[in-house]
Amino acid sequence: MGRVSMAYPLSLSRLNVNFTGMKLFLSCAFVVLLISAFTLPGYNEFETLRNTSFGKGEELTYRVNFGFFTVGKASTVIDNKVFTMNGRPCYKVDAFGETSGFVSWVTKVNDQWGAYIDTAALVTHVSYRKIREGSYRKDEMITYDHARNQAEVRVMDKKTNVYGEPKLFKTPDNVRDMVAGFMYMRVIDFNKYKIGDTLSVSGFFEDTAYNMRIIYSGKDKVSTKLGKIPCHKLVPVMPDNKLFDGENSITCWMSDDGNRIPVKIQAKMFIGSTGIELVGIKSLRNQLRILY
Repeated sequence: MGRVSMAYPLSLSRLNVNFTGMKLFLSCAFVVLLISAFTLPGYNEFETLRNTSFGKGEELTYRVNFGFFTVGKASTVIDNKVFTMNGRPCYKVDAFGETSGFVSWVTKVNDQWGAYIDTAALVTHVSYRKIREGSYRKDEMITYDHARNQAEVRVMDKKTNVYGEPKLFKTPDNVRDMVAGFMYMRVIDFNKYKIGDTLSVSGFFEDTAYNMRIIYSGKDKVSTKLGKIPCHKLVPVMPDNKLFDGENSITCWMSDDGNRIPVKIQAKMFIGSTGIELVGIKSLRNQLRILY
């Protein structure tokens, strides 16, 4: 992972703005998880999804950029074992993000998002977050009751390190957390979509149910450290917010092959541009398609 050179003639005010942005970059790096943490409405029983895209032991690594600078790294890891949750077999999938190099000297981020995901339906049974961003700390555990369509959210007390009393929230049918939504995105056959087609999605995050549209924007080729990779291009329609600049501020490229892995995510924020780019792969289920 590259380091930010001290030779860059940045003003102190520019540095302060950028360091503020460093604390936000992880949210942007994982935004594809948020926009894809959805369930198609209308289902009230588990469905078996056809998955030929991923399996146990897979690891993907990414470089995180802010403007022209490499500011961190991110990864997703599927455990080598299958676990049992709610009496059903589950993948254990973790997503990690952290600052690196010069940025870590100023503001340090080290976050983990994880979930136990049903191997057949790709719905979430248990999810957790361990957030470490500067002095900010948050540990969260969520258990999903699909029969009652509710999520039981527990947050750890920072002083006692004991999870507090649960809060219950209503959820859509077959709800998925961010990580499961990311995995579900990978079993969608985007070759069936035409430019301009829209995926209508709904989901739940923290304490709010939401609806979002994702526009299919055709095929593209993305140059990476691994080579030029053919991709499907997706643009989520973002609601008004204080982080991203406009409703079409985020673009995601997913590989046009049997793996359907995120290759690149780019976002325009009010304080600058940030994103992630694939730099490493391990134990893919299918051969990654590289043009040259």
